[in-house]
Amino acid sequence: MEALVTTQPRRPFGLIGAAGSVRVRWWIFLFMFLFPLLCYVQRNALTIATDQVKEQLHVSQLQVFLLSSVFMIMYTALQLPGGALGQRWGARRMFVLVGAVSCLATVATPLAPYVFTGAAVIVAMALAQAVLGTAQAPVFPVQTGVFESWFPSTRWGFVNGLGSSAMGVGSAIAAPLIVALTAMWGWQRALLWTALPMAVVTVCWAWYGRDMPQQHPGVSARELAELDGGGHEPPARTSLRRCLQLMSEPSMLALALSYLLMNVAFYQLMAAPFLYLTQHRHLGQMDSGWLATLPPLGAATGACLGGALADRCVARFGLRWGPRLVPLVALPAAAILLLCGIYAAHALVAVACFVLAYGCVELNEGPVAAATMQIARADSMSGFGAINTGGNLAGVLLYPLLGYLSGRGEWNLAFLIAAGCCLGSAALWLLVRADRRFAPKIPGT
Repeated sequence: MEALVTTQPRRPFGLIGAAGSVRVRWWIFLFMFLFPLLCYVQRNALTIATDQVKEQLHVSQLQVFLLSSVFMIMYTALQLPGGALGQRWGARRMFVLVGAVSCLATVATPLAPYVFTGAAVIVAMALAQAVLGTAQAPVFPVQTGVFESWFPSTRWGFVNGLGSSAMGVGSAIAAPLIVALTAMWGWQRALLWTALPMAVVTVCWAWYGRDMPQQHPGVSARELAELDGGGHEPPARTSLRRCLQLMSEPSMLALALSYLLMNVAFYQLMAAPFLYLTQHRHLGQMDSGWLATLPPLGAATGACLGGALADRCVARFGLRWGPRLVPLVALPAAAILLLCGIYAAHALVAVACFVLAYGCVELNEGPVAAATMQIARADSMSGFGAINTGGNLAGVLLYPLLGYLSGRGEWNLAFLIAAGCCLGSAALWLLVRADRRFAPKIPGT
């Protein structure tokens, strides 16, 4: 990003506009960063509190992971509908809905044991996690559409990578935060506190956010002209037929499957480090909590760098090969690092390998989103909803598998599966053609 000056009109992507004020699109970006960050704190909190939940509710580790699976099932199933609904309703209304319902579901999860007993507690918590997954499903599809509308196409990789880094930051914050809050007040109050920041951000977005730059009173004519000359298409009015046509594109199918395999490693590295360090490496909870922040920070760094690298590769090699180059290098590197981590003799060396592996995995977030946007354009919300359906199906499959394997002490096998998936994900990028734009057979359907 350029320095904070006002005298560089040749670099319109910068933070500061001609009048010395922050460009409106960067305030919009801030919200697009905060929403997923807070969502990841909320969704990871229950898994981090696994040991306390098991002790209080007298359930197994597999049962706690199955609660997270309920979240993932709803979250995955509603990716495409969430993106399509975002195209119809607009980003402003969708993120207000996301924030409000997320807060309600987050509060309901820890309150369930106060209201119910026995098996009814697990049922109530599962329902709350299902509502949380439903609420948060539109976040990344709608975020992608916001970036398509508010930023120049030459920087789609960068803003998507930077936006995706919120996942890593949120995951990094979650472990020490929930461990500290749980130590002070117990897991129920710890989870309750995670609803407050989301409520504040949602109220601020409802006041400031807009669907398109043309609708925002703070956007100047100059800033509007910077967005590809003001020629951005508004989100398309979608339909079931149009979504099915988009999903049938070969490149979209290859991207969705590649993203599914990549996210096996992503969810492994997101969910496993804390429990891996406490249960397999036998470190204390506080030490594990702090060490578990490092892989997500590596992921955040990788996401930022990957988007910028993708934009440079596209500028130099074009849309056919440019988006492929980062994944073809980064994903095999992630597989090698995962293998090094599980066979490392010292826990700190294993953590270092996982940090680098997570960074390599997240190098691909920008290229995936940018390739989707290049193909889908005005259908970017639905398009990334389809891609993210594949990506999050990995979580649906992984959480019960990880709960089963980790409960049996088979941590190495879980990481070996993730490494193999990285290699398969890289191979599928050879089928992706970001230079072929989606054209619905019946325009407007």
